[in-house]
Amino acid sequence: MLRPPGKGYGNGYHYEPHPHQQQQNGGSGPLIHKYRRGNRGRRSRFDYGDGSSSTRVSGPSDGEETPPPPPPCTDFDMAYFHSYAHVGIHEEMIKDRVRTETYRAAIMHHQQYIAGKVVLDVGCGTGILSIFCAQAGAKRVYAVDASDIAVQANEVVRANKLSDTVIVLHGRIEDVEIDEEVDVIISEWMGYMLLYESMLGSIITARDRWLKPGGLILPSDATLYIAPITQPDRYSESIEFWRNVYGIDMSAMLPLAKQCAFEEPSVETISGENVLTWPHVVKHVDCYTITRQELESVTTRFKFKSMMRAPFHGFAFWFDVEFSSPEIFSNDNNPPSSVIESPNEHPTNGSQRKKRVNPNEALVLSTAPEDPPTHWQQTLVYFYDPIEVEQDQQIEGAVTLSQSKENPRFMNIHLEYASGGRSFVKESVMR
Repeated sequence: MLRPPGKGYGNGYHYEPHPHQQQQNGGSGPLIHKYRRGNRGRRSRFDYGDGSSSTRVSGPSDGEETPPPPPPCTDFDMAYFHSYAHVGIHEEMIKDRVRTETYRAAIMHHQQYIAGKVVLDVGCGTGILSIFCAQAGAKRVYAVDASDIAVQANEVVRANKLSDTVIVLHGRIEDVEIDEEVDVIISEWMGYMLLYESMLGSIITARDRWLKPGGLILPSDATLYIAPITQPDRYSESIEFWRNVYGIDMSAMLPLAKQCAFEEPSVETISGENVLTWPHVVKHVDCYTITRQELESVTTRFKFKSMMRAPFHGFAFWFDVEFSSPEIFSNDNNPPSSVIESPNEHPTNGSQRKKRVNPNEALVLSTAPEDPPTHWQQTLVYFYDPIEVEQDQQIEGAVTLSQSKENPRFMNIHLEYASGGRSFVKESVMR
């Protein structure tokens, strides 16, 4: 997914809602489909209305634990869905050939799991992934999107004569009803820094409500990385510029310039040459086992050793997602945990990252600096002032990523880091 970015170097479209703004879920018209699945001991209906209604929960009929109700739809959610009605966002995502062609390749690679089966596309957007699944032989595809882009998705499906296969549902995945279990869940849920936007929670909801035992989730898992970076060109462009402006000393602007340029995370494209050392795993997500509670806050400690002498300007975040078949781990009595942190003494080696999956078993979509660029780029957290580091100098600390209490789709970033005998703290919010 592509967030509507805020300030700084992000690309795309930005929508700034008033905290108390009310959005109407209009434009659905006859497009809204309701499919009631059978009462299988889980949620049977959701009614939020003004937020005062309680969720009706059916009693477990087979001994299974009743999952908690999903969060209500807030004004922030409605603003988020509204932003995705803009065609420009979908155009940029579809034109990202690395993203779109990897998804199409993953669908065809897993055709044996899709042909003749029922697929759920969470956050379908224009419906392109749903159509790829239909082309792979899916018996039925439920294409769900809460944004008004679902109206256009329905028209795209109709224009391609796939209305008998692809059923577009206009609504939140937490609210729509489907009358059958699904064999496959597919979604392009990743935000900047992987977890921004909190859309992964919707995948968890869809998985727990409808995925058959042994079903397939695409992508199957994801890994978020952090690494220290040097970026002198960006710092010079935003800061050093003020020291001499047409021969005028405007250095009095420096404190404000630093605050405006570096207060919030910045979405940019960097290269492998900007990265000071091998990355560290912040979080590994197993889409089959991850819970909503795990997404509320993620903390990891890191220890790096700079591979060069350079100004240390901040940290970069990027991610990989993998499209693995279920049987890859079928013979493993200890499948991967949904949270894996690389040991402090052994930071993740970039070459190991590229080789840890057999290419015959899984496809990898990477947003790493050394790989072909994507619309996700990399997310950078800059310091207000760089730190000069020597080759082999240690950089250690911790990072905590937590959902904002103001809006869970925002992300709070708390960085503690130390190098050369000096300690620092940087806090920012990705809005």
